[in-house]
Amino acid sequence: MPALVQRHGTRRRTMSEINMVPFIDVMLVLLIIFMVSAPLITTGVVDLPSVGQAKRQPDKVIEVVLGTDESVKLRIDGKDGERATLRNLAARVKEAQGGSANAPVIISADRNVKYEAVVKVMDTLNRAGVQRVGLAVKTTGT
Repeated sequence: MPALVQRHGTRRRTMSEINMVPFIDVMLVLLIIFMVSAPLITTGVVDLPSVGQAKRQPDKVIEVVLGTDESVKLRIDGKDGERATLRNLAARVKEAQGGSANAPVIISADRNVKYEAVVKVMDTLNRAGVQRVGLAVKTTGT
């Protein structure tokens, strides 16, 4: 009987380890493929718009200034104008343009103004038929 117990105790156990060698081989092959193909990939070039200098200044510049409280004020040729509301903004701008649809309108806003307010002003001017609407940018010294 003791021989049976001993024979019964020599049973093979199942191997519960993961064999890492095939995994490492696959990773090394992928690494080599990526190292060889990386220099062959062409990078896309993104052309960003830049702020240009006009050859001559426009005759009349109308600036729509948005305050931090989303109040709208018109500034014509650098002179402070009256406050306006979003409803009468288009009429005031058209009046300031004086029939010249080519007079540029520049929107300037504080950095704390919500983007939505700037878009509303642009949309209001666009729907009124103002053709040249731009955004004022703050340039840094180069």
